[in-house]
Amino acid sequence: MASSDAPTLRQQRLGVELRKLRENAGLSSTAAAALVGVSQAHMSRIEAGRYAVSADRVRAFARAYTCTDQNLIDALAGMTGRRTRGWWEEYRDILPPSMLDLAEMEHHATAMRIASVVHIPGLLQTADQARVLAGNLVPPLVPHEVEHRVSYRIKRQVVLYGQRAIPLTAIVHEAALRMAFGGPAVAREQLRHLIEASTHENVSVLVIPFGAGTFPGSGQSIVYCSATVQQLDTVQLDTYHGSEFLDAHAQLVRYRKVLDIMEAFALDPVKSRDLIARIEKDT
Repeated sequence: MASSDAPTLRQQRLGVELRKLRENAGLSSTAAAALVGVSQAHMSRIEAGRYAVSADRVRAFARAYTCTDQNLIDALAGMTGRRTRGWWEEYRDILPPSMLDLAEMEHHATAMRIASVVHIPGLLQTADQARVLAGNLVPPLVPHEVEHRVSYRIKRQVVLYGQRAIPLTAIVHEAALRMAFGGPAVAREQLRHLIEASTHENVSVLVIPFGAGTFPGSGQSIVYCSATVQQLDTVQLDTYHGSEFLDAHAQLVRYRKVLDIMEAFALDPVKSRDLIARIEKDT
């Protein structure tokens, strides 16, 4: 299969997981390459995500590494082939690669949990709210760049409302509900949209009220994407220099625990919806 000098996050992750299997088997890359009949250079490119592999090749690796976790093997086989040609490909030369990686990660997720303290999560933003936020970046974007960001953000929401809608739990702090970005009219529209979204069976919006006090995770936004097997879950964090993606076992365990605690601090879905409605009325 073809090689790529600019692998996507998903292609890199497959390579990383294949390398983990090899290392767990106690094999050097040279020894593993000989076992499966490829060159050491070819093996290095596969593990770097720069060479697409077939599902059969992944299963051959698993046999060579004596991996018996069939669920993991099937999940890795499902990550093979060429780059997914999703809707985000139209933005490949327009937006940063990390934004496309996020869209692809969400596309393949089986469920998502999001936590946000200052902003409404992107998957639940209106176009007007997204436009206000994109228009206040540093360095500033020109108008057409802002519109690219807005259209990208709205198209990401297909994972919630499309044919393959996935479960989403959004933990939102009361502060985000009261920010009123864009002024009262934009803020009211956003709050109404949030209430409407929370009525969908697959969307749960949980609000942490001001009265909850301090809690873990208050200093950052968190996106946790679940995969078909837990080992392949991914955490995405927003930073001012772009997205950061985490997939180490200890990191996944830590962020699952943080999200569990944040959910425990939040109001239940009904009380959360009532609070959003009261804030919308007062805005």
